[in-house]
Parts: sequence; structure tokens; C-alpha cells
Amino acid sequence: MKNCKIKAGLFIALFGLLVVSCSDDDDDTVMLPEASSLNLNLTGLENLGDDYLYEGWVIVNGAPVSTGTFSVDDSGKLSATEFEMEAEILNSATSFVLSIEPNPDPSTAPADTKIFVGDFNGDTANLGTGTVAPSFDDIEGKFIIAAPTGTGADEEKYSGIWFLDNSSGSAVAGLKLPELEAGWKYEGWVVIDGVPVTTGTFTATDAADEQAPFSGSNPGPSFPGEDLLVNAPSPLVFPTDVRGKVAVISIEPFPDNSAAPFTLKPLVGMVAADAMGVQEIAPNVDGSFPSGSVTR
Repeated sequence: MKNCKIKAGLFIALFGLLVVSCSDDDDDTVMLPEASSLNLNLTGLENLGDDYLYEGWVIVNGAPVSTGTFSVDDSGKLSATEFEMEAEILNSATSFVLSIEPNPDPSTAPADTKIFVGDFNGDTANLGTGTVAPSFDDIEGKFIIAAPTGTGADEEKYSGIWFLDNSSGSAVAGLKLPELEAGWKYEGWVVIDGVPVTTGTFTATDAADEQAPFSGSNPGPSFPGEDLLVNAPSPLVFPTDVRGKVAVISIEPFPDNSAAPFTLKPLVGMVAADAMGVQEIAPNVDGSFPSGSVTR
């Protein structure tokens, strides 16, 4: 019996060592970073197609940290509105930026095409388009209907639009628009029976635009605009009559993969039926610019 007691004591001692050993292993457990969520509440964004995605970024100590990518369908619905991040990173963020990125994206940095920005005030950042241009508060637009690059034939008379003001007898810029940030360009349009026809992209309102795909062979004014005389896109026929049609100035991401105006349309107006003299195109910022906020 004495030997049995010794053996039992030895078993208890060994078992105690095993318990201690297991407790020591528990102390080596790796703790995962605390997670938190960023939630997007955005309206007015458009479908970018298959070649581009929207990507969110938070700015932490002056550096961008991706919050994730998402797409938008034709009805404006986001493919994702909640993104999980490390709580420490999200809580340290001072602002949020939304950019348009190529898909696939070879870069880990934000593209120049930043459509939204907002500073966090507590847990919310209200977003604006300050990354597109500083302000659109005082924009104006004027244009004339003429076809100076054509032959002068009667059927060409109302087949051109030029964003200039010649009411004083000398042509001056017809558009008052802010200088755009990198990654964006203005583009003029005439919408004819539901078909948007570009009049060219531009960055300066007092110089010719970058394209003249439909104009004739004669020189045109040194201002944004276009004569619609040749190379008509289907199903249109040129020359045409733009009276009663819709004139648009949009802001396009650059590069741009769409043949239609982007969601940012700061100026929109109907071309008058009489097409006499200088006409005005009205501000449309409130009617077309997206809006929203993010919360953490």
C-alpha cells in the first residue's frame, strides 16, 4: 500500500505539470486586430461598364488606404455599401476619397479621377466634388447655332453649335467654367432624337476643342464647338438641324470609355426653335451631380 501511495502522488504531480504546460501554450495565442465597418450612402453614381470600378480610400497620416472596390448598375445601385477594415486604421482616418479606377488596376495608389472627397467630422464624412474642381457656383454658358466649316448651303445653316458669344461683334468665350483637376475634361454634346453627339473634349474655354470629327473642311472658330456635316453616327444623317435639340456640357473622366455624357453635367439647355443670336445654357449642377456620405 505504501508503494501505491507513492505512485499516485507521482501521477498527480505529473498531471499538474501537464496542466501548467497547456496554460503556457494558451498565452501564445495570436490576437487578431479589432475590425470595424465603413458604410457608404451614395446616390447619383453611374454604371462605369466592365473596364472601370469605383474605389474608396481613407486618408491616414496623409497616406491613402484602400477601403475596397465596387460597381454600380444601371439603376444606380451599389454592388457593396459596407466594407470591413482594421478599427485602428479607420478610426485614425481624417478624410474619405472616392476614385474611378481601371479594372484590372495595375496601381495600388488612387487614380487622378477622384469624384468625391469629404473630411470626417466625428464618425461621418459628408462628400462633395471638390476633387473635380474647386467650385461650380458661378458657372455660365452661351452658344450660337452656325456652320462656319461648311459650304454655306441652306441645308447646313442650322447644323452646328459653337460655345462662344459674339453679341458684341467680336467672338469671346461663351463658357464660364472652373479649371478642372487632373483626371477630368469637359465635353460638349448635342442630343439629337435621343442620340448624344459629341462636339469635342476641351480644358480651355477660349481655344478650339480637341476633336472635329463631324466638321467640314473650312476653319472653325477658336472655341469649343462642332459642325455636324459629315461622318454622322447611325441612325443620324448629316447635315442636320439642331434647333429644338438639347445642348450639354459634361465633365468626363480621362481616359473615358463611354460614348455618352458622364453623370456630371454642369450645363444643360434646349436649343431655341428660332436659333437666333446668342443663346444661353443653364446650370445643372444640382440636377446631375452625385451626393452622399460615409460613416465609420
